[in-house]
Amino acid sequence: MTFLDRIYAEASKKKKKIILIDGGDKRVIEAAKILQGNNMCELILGDNLVEALQLLKKGKVDGVVGGARMTTADVLKNTFKIIGAKHKVSGAMLMIIGDIPYLFADCAVMPNPSSQDLAQIAIDSAKTFQLLTGEKPFVAMLSFSTKGSAKHEMIDKVIEATKIAKKLNPKLNIDGELQFDAAIDLEIAKKKLSKSPVAGKTNVFIFPDLNSANICYKAVRHFGKAQAIGPILQGLNKPVNDLSRGCTTEDIVDVTAITALQANQ
Repeated sequence: MTFLDRIYAEASKKKKKIILIDGGDKRVIEAAKILQGNNMCELILGDNLVEALQLLKKGKVDGVVGGARMTTADVLKNTFKIIGAKHKVSGAMLMIIGDIPYLFADCAVMPNPSSQDLAQIAIDSAKTFQLLTGEKPFVAMLSFSTKGSAKHEMIDKVIEATKIAKKLNPKLNIDGELQFDAAIDLEIAKKKLSKSPVAGKTNVFIFPDLNSANICYKAVRHFGKAQAIGPILQGLNKPVNDLSRGCTTEDIVDVTAITALQANQ
């Protein structure tokens, strides 16, 4: 089984009820056929986002997926108003490279997160990664510096975020500030720092701002031929996920399956 096959299999065990907005869209209709054909979830197709979110709030359904024909701003504005959030919301991208899953965040929501925001993004992303993969998360707080190799206020923000995340969740495997190469490459990690719980084996990458996160995930998707699924919204009171207006049928299937897993948290 591929990684996505395992996601589909887990979703099929949950039997969650999900509303797909933009039910008249050809891509949504095709995705619904695939989802129902594989018994991944029970589906309701309807074009009214507000009504769908109200049903979710009342517990009549388990999740909502929309955005194939509407802007992210419209999806988020209505979701925040009706569903609400536990704390500031972030958007993670599930990156599949050679059938190995990684998580990048925040790729979609907060342009310039504070240290406190970054810490919460790290904690939420670790939970999302573990939910989707069943694997232990190793979280890197990324920067253009590795453990003091440079000095700047942007680096200070990442260092402070790492400290906050450790206080909020002492059991979390997290380290920062780390450059991307030190986070992912074990040999480079050995050269740049002697001891780290995550360097060289990171699977959850927390970027210091939306610019770097969004640019990086798109570069990896295009140059590295990675599969990018998301954004997966984190921090909401109930599962809602947005789709790009350029989404494919496969994107809709994948995001809906992930929404079904989130509904089980």
